[in-house]
Order: sequence, then structure tokens, then C-alpha cells
Amino acid sequence: MSGSLVETQIPQQKLFSGIQFPLVISPPPAVHFTFSALTKTIEAEKPYLDAQLRKSGAVLLRGFPVNTASDFNDVVEAFGFEELPYVGGAAPRTNVVGRVFTANESPPDQKIPFHHEMAQVPEYPSKLFFFCEVEPGSGGETPIVPSHIVYGRMKEKYPEFVDKLEEHGLIYNRVLGEDDDPSSPIGRGWKSTFMTTDKSIAEQRAAKLGMKLEWLADGVKSIMGPIPAIKYISTTQRKIWFNSMVAAYTGWEDARNDPVKAVTFGDGSPLPADIIHDCLKILEEESVAFPWRKGDVLLLDNLAVLHSRKSFTPPRRVLASLCK
Repeated sequence: MSGSLVETQIPQQKLFSGIQFPLVISPPPAVHFTFSALTKTIEAEKPYLDAQLRKSGAVLLRGFPVNTASDFNDVVEAFGFEELPYVGGAAPRTNVVGRVFTANESPPDQKIPFHHEMAQVPEYPSKLFFFCEVEPGSGGETPIVPSHIVYGRMKEKYPEFVDKLEEHGLIYNRVLGEDDDPSSPIGRGWKSTFMTTDKSIAEQRAAKLGMKLEWLADGVKSIMGPIPAIKYISTTQRKIWFNSMVAAYTGWEDARNDPVKAVTFGDGSPLPADIIHDCLKILEEESVAFPWRKGDVLLLDNLAVLHSRKSFTPPRRVLASLCK
């Protein structure tokens, strides 16, 4: 606890190694927080907030006067993390204000599977912010799960599979149309993915990400990898399940993409369907999903926590910001 912030509880929290997940921070009881007081408090309490994020991997700010996208942008700025441009990600997103984007714009009836943000490219955010501007009509939670817990359970249950993952990594394959397809959860077209309309510039930017492009009549196939599927984090001395394997295998589906072909072992061999689906079950069992409230700001350590999205009944507006 800090002087001007207090740790509170929500019913959905879980304890992992005695640490609350997520850690929930609110204003002290009977204290009226103005918005300017909030941003000043974040700046003053940055060491405390950083420590809580390192400890839990997920910090939920609840009960503060954050009402608009512009407010959210100011909150992100107050934390002082450097912005990460959204280059190479699969989800269709729109810039709202400053460094704030819409979260994945795929249709409300679709679930978005668990993933670390942009784990399929070499340049990924270290931290993510989410902000609830409009509460969902129903559903629409953003479930989160500690990555080292998933690694531990998978290693215990499928040691040979995990050994092969650690040895070979993964290859991700995705076909991108020319323009964004809002009907698809991975519908970001190549022009917005690489922020250009020039194919040669797109190839240069893909190459910087370690990605190969194969041009098709109506789009392009991107091939990423092999890249590691498991990371060792020296600060926590933990291995994490840092990949988009389950998301790609179960969710990268649209008119252009077959999810079963979207991800393979790094040697090109197919992944075993039964183990992928059991991994999804483990992710769901260990996850925490809390109902969004207007004004909620969720900060995630992208190297510690996977996230997903449940289907929902509109309205719902959750915004995001990515940090280096």
C-alpha cells in the first residue's frame, strides 16, 4: 500500500504463490480523486506501481475518474513508458487519440484466444494497457493468466512436446489481404500491417521483423520463424509460455486462413491437435476473468501474462496502448 493508493479486492482474484492476481489498486475510502490528482499520483507513485506490476504481472486500477480516450492517453503518458508502434500485429485496430488504439475490432460473437501480444514477431510490447470506456452489455471480459503457470503445467504433463518446442520453436503462417477485414479477428491487411502501400517497403519492413513475404494474386503470405516459443526471464528466473500457438491454431481463421496451417513446429512438422486443445483447457482453468467496469485501467506485463477476449453483447468499447 502507498499513501495515496490502496490495494482492494475483487471476487475473481486468484492467489499464485501467495500473490494476488490481478493486484487491484483504488483510491483510499472517502477520498475524492480529481483526474489531475490521479495523473500526478501515478507520476509520484511510479516506483510503487512498477513494483506491484513486477510482483503480480497484472495491475487493475479501479474507481478512478478515467472517463474518455483522452483521459486514458494521459494516464498512459503519466506512467512514462515509451510507446511501441503497432507494426506486424495481426488484429485490426484504429488509432483513437495519441498513443491509444481500439483493442481488437473483430466481431462481438467471436472469442479471441489467449496470447502474449505480438509474440509471433521479434518486436513486441513489454507492457500493455487496456481501458474500459464503455462497459459490455454482457460478456466481453479480458481473461488473463500467468504465463509461468501455463509453462509449468504443460512441462509436467507433456515434457516431450515442450522439449520439442524449446528445441525448434514455431513458424507462423498468415495470409493477409490488401486492406483490413473487420469481419476477421486477424483481418489486418498488409498495407496497415506494414504502414505502407508500397510492396517493396512492405518487404523491407517485414525483413526487419525477420518475416518473409510471398505475394499472391489478392494479398500476401507472411512466414515468420522459426522463433522461440518459450522464453527464460532472468529477472524472475522463470520460463514463460511466450507464444501465439493456441491463438493461431484455434483462432487464426477467416476466408484466407486455415488455423491448423497457421502454426507449425520450427522444423515444419505439424502440431498435435490434442495437446493444443488441452493447452487451451489449462489456460482457461488457470485464468482470471473479471467484468469490466467503466473507467477500469488494466496494466499487464506482456512478458508475464497472456490475455484473451470473451464474446460479448454490445455495446463495449475497450481501448489499448502498447509500450516498449
